[in-house]
Amino acid sequence: MAYLLIIIFLNSNSYSENNRYFEFDKGIIALMYHRFDEHKYPSTNIQMDIFKEQINIIENLKINFLHPKNFNEEISKPNEVKKILLTIDDGFQSFYDNAWPILKKKNIPFILFISTAYVGKKGYMNWEQIKEIEKSGLGIIGNHSHTHKYLVDETNNQIINDLNQAIALFEKKLGHSPSYFSYPFGEYSNDFKKILSNLNFNIAFGQHSGVIDGTKNYLELPRFPINEKYGNLDRFKFIIDLLPFPYKGIYPENRYLQKSENPPKLKVVFFENQKNLKNINCFSNEGNRWRDSKTILGEENILTINFEEKFTTERGRINCSLNDKNGWRWLGIQYVISEY
Repeated sequence: MAYLLIIIFLNSNSYSENNRYFEFDKGIIALMYHRFDEHKYPSTNIQMDIFKEQINIIENLKINFLHPKNFNEEISKPNEVKKILLTIDDGFQSFYDNAWPILKKKNIPFILFISTAYVGKKGYMNWEQIKEIEKSGLGIIGNHSHTHKYLVDETNNQIINDLNQAIALFEKKLGHSPSYFSYPFGEYSNDFKKILSNLNFNIAFGQHSGVIDGTKNYLELPRFPINEKYGNLDRFKFIIDLLPFPYKGIYPENRYLQKSENPPKLKVVFFENQKNLKNINCFSNEGNRWRDSKTILGEENILTINFEEKFTTERGRINCSLNDKNGWRWLGIQYVISEY
C-alpha cells in the first residue's frame, strides 16, 4: 500500500497545567543515526568527521548525554538542564567499526535498535558484537522489529507475528526481550501502539522531529534524524538548542488515515497557561509543494490547521515553530495515509 508521513510530538498529558513546565523545561533531544561513513547511502549515513564534530559540540556546550536506563525517570519530570539521547537504528556494521570505538572511549551511552532478521548478514552486526555492546553498560539494546517491513500497512496479526519473532530471538540470544522499540520507517497507528503495549513495551520512538517532554505519548516519541542531508553543523546546533512544545492532544488521534481522511482535519490542543501561541508559524508539503499552512488559533488554545490540498507524496510533512521568549519551540506532526 501507499503511505504518507508528516512530522510531530505526541502527548501523554503527564504534566499538570503549571507554568514552570512551559517556562523552564529544556526537554530531551533524541538524535537518530543509522550508518557511519557509508557514503553510498547519504539519506541514512553520517560522515565520521561530522559525527565527531557533533559530539564535540555537545561536549563543549556541557550538555549531558542521557543514559537510556534512566530514561523513564527523566521523561516523567521537567528537565531544567537539557539532555541528549543518542539512538542508532538497524545495527549496521559501520556503527560497530566506526562510531562504537568513539562512544566507548568517551563513555557515551546510547540505544541500539536491532532488526533481528538481519543480524549477522552482510553489512550488519552479529550477535557477539551486540552482546559486547550490551555488556559494556553503555549500550541499551532496543527492538526494531524482525523484518523491518512497512508493518503499519500489515494486519494486526502480521504485526504481532513479526514482533513475536523478534522477541523470541532476543530472548534466545540475549536472555531477555528489550522494552524499548523503534518503529520501522517511523510509521505507527493506534493499533500498532496497542500491540506494543500488550507486548510490554513501554517506550517507542518514531522518526519525526521534536523535543521530548512529559506531555509526549511514551509510545510515539520524536527524534531528530541526522544524516548527510540533515546533518550539517549549523542545523545540528539549531536542533540541540530547541525547546519542547507541550500540548494536550493532537486530533485525529490515529496517525494512520484512510484515503477518505486525506487531508486530515488537524487540531492541536494546547494548555491554558501556554503563552505566545499567536506567534506559531506552520508549513507543509501538501500537494507536493512546500507552502505556509493556514492556521486558526481559537478559544481554549485550540490550533486548527487547514489544508488546501491532499498529501500526494509517499511522505508529507508539517512543521510548526514558535519563537518563544526562552528560545525556539518546534512542533511536527506525523500521519501515515494508507493510499494517496
